[in-house]
Amino acid sequence: MKSYQLIHKLVDLVHQMEQENHGREISLGDFTGFLLNTVGDNSGSSVNAESRFGDNDSHALEIAYQLDNNIARLFVLMSRYAKSYIKKALDGTPLQTAEDFTALATLLTHTHLSKSELIAHNLQEKTSGTEVIRRLVAAGLVRQWDDVKDRRSKHIAITNEGKELLYQVFVDMNHVGKMITGKLTVAEKFTLQYLLQKLENFHLEHYEKKTIMTKADLREFVVNI
Repeated sequence: MKSYQLIHKLVDLVHQMEQENHGREISLGDFTGFLLNTVGDNSGSSVNAESRFGDNDSHALEIAYQLDNNIARLFVLMSRYAKSYIKKALDGTPLQTAEDFTALATLLTHTHLSKSELIAHNLQEKTSGTEVIRRLVAAGLVRQWDDVKDRRSKHIAITNEGKELLYQVFVDMNHVGKMITGKLTVAEKFTLQYLLQKLENFHLEHYEKKTIMTKADLREFVVNI
């Protein structure tokens, strides 16, 4: 069994730590710190067996499993799982995508917004955000009107039909939330929430300030992290 390989590695690490500590009895806390330090010193790389990947290019696997790359990869996978669950939760409603749901939910918390404000709140490109709004208006879930000061700008607000639909959808979206967090303990959920919020604060600042607009911007910024 593959698990035995991991157990052997852990036993070897315990032996290594005992040697470094000249046979002194070590605690679980001591070993935890040693293990984290050892993993951190391993060039941020941890190659694991995964059914998605073959074994044709070991160097590519090492790159994929570098710590930052692997976290980013897992984020992408989690977002795809989430979208698939949300799509099932929205089945049988006028809402077609997760973006439709988040746009309508955002409008629920505002008396009204301009189209550009809603698109920005939902971190969307103008074209895709405009298409979402068009679908919501066509379904009677959102109403829109011209800005009295700027005819080129339109304001939008959720309708009573939109509110009624949302509260129906919230029931199934609660199931989505529980599915996404899986079998994490309450403590793990709080830890994950803290870390994700920390990342959200970091990325939102760059999004709002438009600091990463090109490949060169991306390259320049990460060099200084």
